[in-house]
Amino acid sequence: MSRSTPLDESVVTTGLLEALPVTDSSITSRVVANNPLMRVVAFAFDTGEQLTEHSSPRAVVVQVLSGALDFSLDGHTHHMVTGDVLYMAPGARHALVATEPCHMSLVMVDTEADLDAPVPE
Repeated sequence: MSRSTPLDESVVTTGLLEALPVTDSSITSRVVANNPLMRVVAFAFDTGEQLTEHSSPRAVVVQVLSGALDFSLDGHTHHMVTGDVLYMAPGARHALVATEPCHMSLVMVDTEADLDAPVPE
């Protein structure tokens, strides 16, 4: 279940990569922030782990925090390494495969957010 992050409160998360180690043959994730405006999720991928092609109704920012992955966006593959960032428009088709153990941050922003709506679980 996701925890709710109030829009009017600041939150600091420390030690995230240590708390989310890369595990053999798996993908793990942790919700960092979640409210009607945005959702921030950190992921850990082992080499070869992947997310199949899909889309999101939200605008998305992806940042590679460690390691490397191949990120397919609208039919074009981009090799991304630590520090690389991409922006996806709502509805963009995307997929990824980790080319080495890696961590990734995903920020989803609801461009049509109802800020008074309850946080989805």
